Amino acid sequence: MKLGITDVDLFDFERQIAEAFNNGQIRAPIHLAGGNEKQLIDIFRHIEPVDWVCCQWRSHYHCLLKGVPREELKAAIMEGRSIALTFPKYKVICSAIAGGIVPIAMGIAWQIKRQLPDLKKAPTVWCFIGDMTAKMGVVIETARYAACEGLPLEIVVEKNGLSVSTPIDSVWTESEEDYDFDTSIFSHHSYFYSLPWPHSGAGKRIEF
Repeated sequence: MKLGITDVDLFDFERQIAEAFNNGQIRAPIHLAGGNEKQLIDIFRHIEPVDWVCCQWRSHYHCLLKGVPREELKAAIMEGRSIALTFPKYKVICSAIAGGIVPIAMGIAWQIKRQLPDLKKAPTVWCFIGDMTAKMGVVIETARYAACEGLPLEIVVEKNGLSVSTPIDSVWTESEEDYDFDTSIFSHHSYFYSLPWPHSGAGKRIEF
């Protein structure tokens, strides 16, 4: 996919959204991205306009990179839809439910296979999730099913080491190396980043 968006463009967009939120212009939750601009740009070079992009709640960057016009995206966020942005015209679907987007992505991939048995010419469904979500049973089961059925589903794990504000290492006893997708069953993509914003919102927060 040819991209006309730079990492500076992406972070500038989030700064504008953060300013609007802190000024009280957005009266709904927002989930800002940051620290993963270059990683996402690299991934989206492999994503075609005909492909689907499925995300959770931190999806502003993904929408822009998939081709959603900047002003159209901003208008949706200003209306309070940051947490579950959906633009079928641009083949973007998001869900605010942790893990909820994964079976939706699989359903789209299954329908693609039904309609286009020759998967060499079929669109791909790219599903982006966090590293805590990746530990959920629904993700493992969905990914294994998709692999066994040969569905055009690619899962991307975006790792920032946090579950909301809780370090994942304090939740699970196994290390990151001990817990990972079984690459003998299905392939996946992943990358690490450090989020410069709070989990939700854009202002100061107190953590206990």
